[in-house]
Amino acid sequence: MTRLVRAGASGGTARMGLVLVHGRGAGAEDILGLGAALGLPDIAMIAPEAPGRSWWPTSFLAPMGGMAPHVAAGIDAVEGAIATLEAEGLSRDRIALAGFSQGGCLALEYAARKGGLAAVFGLSAGLVGTSDAMGGPDPALYGFTAKRLNYDSDLTGLPVTITVHEQDPHIPLKRARDSAEAFRALGAEVALHVAPGAGHGVTEAGVAAMRAALNR
Repeated sequence: MTRLVRAGASGGTARMGLVLVHGRGAGAEDILGLGAALGLPDIAMIAPEAPGRSWWPTSFLAPMGGMAPHVAAGIDAVEGAIATLEAEGLSRDRIALAGFSQGGCLALEYAARKGGLAAVFGLSAGLVGTSDAMGGPDPALYGFTAKRLNYDSDLTGLPVTITVHEQDPHIPLKRARDSAEAFRALGAEVALHVAPGAGHGVTEAGVAAMRAALNR
């Protein structure tokens, strides 16, 4: 069973809920620190923690044959966190989802498949994908083969924020851009923030977008 860690207001009194998904090597308490930095005490925050502090053992760009079971388990963990807030009285349209790095990829993937949330934030992240695409290794994807980003959800009006650096060692700019287009095709209102230079971290643009969406 996935460990869930809480912070902020209780679900019964909160104005909104926020599910936070940590990156590789981090834990629930680490990503809850990002939520605390938003300075919104009336938000109920909850963070699932991956076994071994990693949602999957490889790059998210790896073939789907190896990724699929890990993605499915991660989606179940996110669903469990959302269900906990729902049980306390918060409807899905009052619950936002955010993640960083590996957790950001999982947050985006959950949103693309499930929808129905207040807002989604993939910080230094991109979609995992639904299946392997045809073709060989792509230098723009760090030597991995492309993925199909085929989703059948209706995300009309869903605010989606994706952040990435121009040269991110883990998240190819191409995958971030393709992810933004995939969400737009599903009807989402997408903001893609590309930070100049090299890096892999939470950017000011990402934090500002989270604060604005949760402070409505």
